[in-house]
Amino acid sequence: MNKFTTALATGVLAFAPAFAMADSDDPIIIPIHNWSSQIVMSNVVGQMFEEMGLNVEYVTTDSQAVYESIRLGDVTLGMEVWEGAFGASFRAAMEKGGIVDAGDHNAVTREDWWYPMWTKDACPGLPSWEALNECAEIFATPETGDKGRYLDGPVDWLKHGKERVEALGMDFEVINAGSAAALWAEIGAAEADKRPIVVFNWTPNFAEAVWPGEFVEFPEWVDGCDKDPAVGPNPDALYDCGNPADGYMKKAAWEGMEEKWPDAFAVLQRISFTNPQIAQMAKLVDIEDYEPEEAAEIWLEENEDLWRPWLDASS
Repeated sequence: MNKFTTALATGVLAFAPAFAMADSDDPIIIPIHNWSSQIVMSNVVGQMFEEMGLNVEYVTTDSQAVYESIRLGDVTLGMEVWEGAFGASFRAAMEKGGIVDAGDHNAVTREDWWYPMWTKDACPGLPSWEALNECAEIFATPETGDKGRYLDGPVDWLKHGKERVEALGMDFEVINAGSAAALWAEIGAAEADKRPIVVFNWTPNFAEAVWPGEFVEFPEWVDGCDKDPAVGPNPDALYDCGNPADGYMKKAAWEGMEEKWPDAFAVLQRISFTNPQIAQMAKLVDIEDYEPEEAAEIWLEENEDLWRPWLDASS
C-alpha cells in the first residue's frame, strides 16, 4: 500500500464495501508509456481505483500497439489518446471492435514542430513553415551537414517528420530523440547560448511554462491528410499538412470493462483533466524530480476536491 492510501486508510475502508460488491477482484491492467504526464496520470487513476478497494496492475506497453491490447482485453484502459499521435491507431482498433471510447478530457492537445522564442530572433519569419525552411542553414549541425536539424519524438511515437519533410520539400534532416527527456535536454542545452533549435513538442506539458515558444504553422490540418495524397498542398504525398491545432485527448477502455468493473468504468467516464492539471502532473516528475508514484500521491493530495466527487458518485 502506498503512502497516499495508507494515510487515507479510513476512507478506503469506508468506500471499499460499496464498490467491491459490484466490481471484480481481478486486477485492472493500466498501461505505462514513455512520457511523464501519461505515467503520472496512470498512477493517479490507479491509486483512485485502489482507493475504491480495487486491484490494479501496471504494464509497460508500446504507445501505438496498446490499442490492440485494449481491444483484446489484455489491457483494461488507456488514459491519454492524443488525436495527433494516436488517433489513427485508436480508430483502427475501434473499427475492429472490442474497444470503446470512454470520453474526452477537457484538455485540448497540440503536437507539432516547436521552437523556443529565442529561435525567432534568428529567424524572424517564424512561425511560418516556409520561413523556417528559408532559415534551414541556421539549424545545421555536423550531424546533418548543410541541412537543418529537426529533433523529432521517439520512433514509436510515429510523428511522420520525415514524411512531412519529403512532402513539403524541406531542407531539413529529421533525427529521432530516444525519449521525451532527450527533447527537454536539447532545449536546455540550447538555452545557455540561445542556439536556434526546432524540436517536437506538445501541449499539455510542463515545457510551455519553462520555455516560452511557438508551434510552427504548417498547412492547416484537413481530415485525410494522412491517408489521401489528394488532400493537402502536395497531390502526390501524405503528411503534407500540420497536426490538428485543437486535437482531442480521449480515454479508451476494453469493451468488457463496464461489465467486469462497472463502478471503475463509471469513474473512468467521469474523469476529465485540463491542460494545467496535466502539465502539473508532468512537472512533478520532469522539474521537481519525484518518482511517478510519489508524484501521483502528491497530486491526489493537492486535488482531492476535484477527484473525490468522481468516486462519491459511484459509492
